[in-house]
Amino acid sequence: MTFEEGRALFPVLERIAYLNAGTFGPLARPVANAMAEGIARDVELGRSGLAYFEETLGLRAELRARLGTLVGAAPEQVALTTSTTEACAIVIRGLGLAPGDEIVTTTDEHFGLLGPLAASAASVVVVPPDPERILAAVTARTKLVATSQVLWTTGAVLQLAELRERSGVPVLADGAQSVGALPASAAGVDFLTISGQKWLCGPDSTGALVVSDPERLAVPSPSYFAQTRHEPDGRFVPHPDARRFESGWWSAGTLRGMLAALALRPDWAHDRAAEMAARCRALLESHVELVAPPVTSTLVSFRPDGQPPEVVARLHAADVHVRELPGRGLVRVSCGWWTSDDDLERLVAALAS
Repeated sequence: MTFEEGRALFPVLERIAYLNAGTFGPLARPVANAMAEGIARDVELGRSGLAYFEETLGLRAELRARLGTLVGAAPEQVALTTSTTEACAIVIRGLGLAPGDEIVTTTDEHFGLLGPLAASAASVVVVPPDPERILAAVTARTKLVATSQVLWTTGAVLQLAELRERSGVPVLADGAQSVGALPASAAGVDFLTISGQKWLCGPDSTGALVVSDPERLAVPSPSYFAQTRHEPDGRFVPHPDARRFESGWWSAGTLRGMLAALALRPDWAHDRAAEMAARCRALLESHVELVAPPVTSTLVSFRPDGQPPEVVARLHAADVHVRELPGRGLVRVSCGWWTSDDDLERLVAALAS
């Protein structure tokens, strides 16, 4: 598939310079068609019968395998969730943290991670997102280091497998801004969350949790999918793999949509996204104050002339979609494999107008 053929799959790109995959990725026609066909099937044939449920469970298994391949994990290590937020909460609750335990995190985390941390019984230690500062905060009471592979604020990349090796403490890697955007891996970390609707351009409310050793984590909120059998009093035998953490049903249309999104990703997706992010920085550097992390990703953040909400609204009116980062004074640009030179030139022109 050429770049032009791939870009043509996304109707929104015909009109909009879509630079906000860090929130929601653009939807491609094959993804929308798969979702619509699933709904049409349910309307006409109903949502019942052994064949219907076996087909849906088969799609779940296929999707676990595809997501596992994406991040170098076995299908047995993958649980389907509704978001990275839910995946983070599964880990935090499943660790059974108690008063006196500590979790180390950073100043640059999304509430999708911070919320579950704050709801735990552990004390949350917050430090700047610098590997040495994170390591210095680890004590004998530290039960978890929880941070992002790519910071949603600056786009900085953190080497979490190295951090895990040096600290000896379990690591929860939030992959919301990494998986699908760059060559992210579950190797070397204990837990990795995946967002389906961002860089993977899948349906809403889709995601996954990768657990290196499922038996190390308790099942905090068992759903029907968690068990192989159960007793009248609720006692149950959990699945021997990460399926024990799955929280609920995905429709066949949603599953087919997510599989379609993964299938349309070209082999050159990561290289193209990195190239466009570098091009974006080069175009913007003479116009705005760029944030320049040591290791960059596909997110490009800058301090605009003017108030960020007003700048974002003005760009949106010009059909250039970017994101304000509340409380940070930053505007964020997301560069995907579908991003064109024209998208970036429209961004610069709209900023200058």
